[in-house]
Amino acid sequence: MKTRLTVAALVALTFAGTAHAAQPIAGRWLTEDGSAVVQVGPCGGATCGRIVTVLKARPGAPATDVNNPDAKLRNRPIVGMPILSGFSDTGSDWRGRIYDPRNGKDYKSIVTRATDGTLKVKGCIAFLCQTQVWRPAR
Repeated sequence: MKTRLTVAALVALTFAGTAHAAQPIAGRWLTEDGSAVVQVGPCGGATCGRIVTVLKARPGAPATDVNNPDAKLRNRPIVGMPILSGFSDTGSDWRGRIYDPRNGKDYKSIVTRATDGTLKVKGCIAFLCQTQVWRPAR
C-alpha cells in the first residue's frame, strides 16, 4: 500500500504543470496614437512605466500634469511621469494601474505581450476595458 502511494505521488509530480511566467514587457514602447514613448522596467519590487519622450503634443496641450486630482502633482512634467505602476507577473499577463494624464484618471490595467512583439495595454473600469496596442520604439 505504501509503495502504491509513493508511486502515485511520483507520477503526480511528474505530470504536474510548471509555473508559467508572462512574457516580459520591459523595453521602450510607442503608444498606439504615436504621441509618446514609454519606458517599462523594474521599479522597486514591481514593474512600472514612464513617459520618456513626447512625440506628438496636441496643440495647446500643457507640458505638466494639470488634470491630476492631487493639486501637488499638477506641476510635474509629462516627460518623466509614471503612467504604469505596480505591475506584477500573474503568469499569463501583467496587472497593475495605468494613469491617463489627459483626464487625470487612474485605471486597473492588464498588459500582455503578443506573439507579434506588441503590447496589448488594457485600461479597465469594473469589467469594461479599452485596449491599445503599443509597438516597440526604435
